[in-house]
This record gives sequence, C-alpha cells and structure tokens, in this order.
Amino acid sequence: MTVTSHTAGTAVDGATKRTLANKVGIAISVLIGAFLAFDAVGKFMLPEAVADGTAALGFPVHLALVMGIVLAVCVVVYAVPRTAVLGALGLTAYLGGAVTANMRIEAPLLTHTLFAVFFGVLMWVGLVLRRPELLKVAGLTR
Repeated sequence: MTVTSHTAGTAVDGATKRTLANKVGIAISVLIGAFLAFDAVGKFMLPEAVADGTAALGFPVHLALVMGIVLAVCVVVYAVPRTAVLGALGLTAYLGGAVTANMRIEAPLLTHTLFAVFFGVLMWVGLVLRRPELLKVAGLTR
C-alpha cells in the first residue's frame, strides 16, 4: 500500500517533487562535478600538459597526485547529497588555492585568476538551487 501526500514540498510515493530550480541546480552541480573529476583524473594520469601546468604554477610535479586525491575526495563528498555542503567547503578551499597560485605567478586576472572564483560561485549556486534550505540556514530567507 502506497501513501500519497498532496502537500507541497513533501514526499510523494517515496520520491521528492523536483522543482525547475532544483533540476537546474542538479544540472549545474553535475557539470561542476564532471569538470572537477576530469581535472582530478588529469592529475592522476599526469599527461605532459598537466605536468607543464603544475610546474608553471611553481609546484613540484610529483605533488599533482596529492592535489588530484584531495580534489577527487572533495568532488565525491560534494556529489553525495548528505555531505554536499562539506564537499562544497572543501572545493571552495581548493579553488582558493588555485586563485592564490595564479596570483603568485601574475596570471591574467579575468581569464585565469578569477576563473576559480567564478567557478566556485557557480558551484554554490548549483548547491543552493538543489538544496534551498541552505538559504534559511544562512539567514537569507524565512
């Protein structure tokens, strides 16, 4: 026997109703996660372009593996709904390191340095759209 509820925002037949905003948030989060997973895999595989980029930022190339592991763990934690906020915090810290690394070598501001900032903002927008209760926690809505 299945219990059906017609109250907005509650479970219906065991599944949650998804709003358009929620679907857009999931899509943004999937794209962000895919991009970052691709970046992590690149750090694991270490093709010449990644090795050259890592060295150009002033990091020893062997640390790309460590960066890839940290990034992969943060992406997995971000992808799990229950731990998504913790993952977003980890990814924000990771992206902050990217900003700092690009500032240190005086990379172009809009195309390189601030890319991580824009990316991080988009990541949080996706998370808030898929978890609107975060706005209440932040005190931005009632």
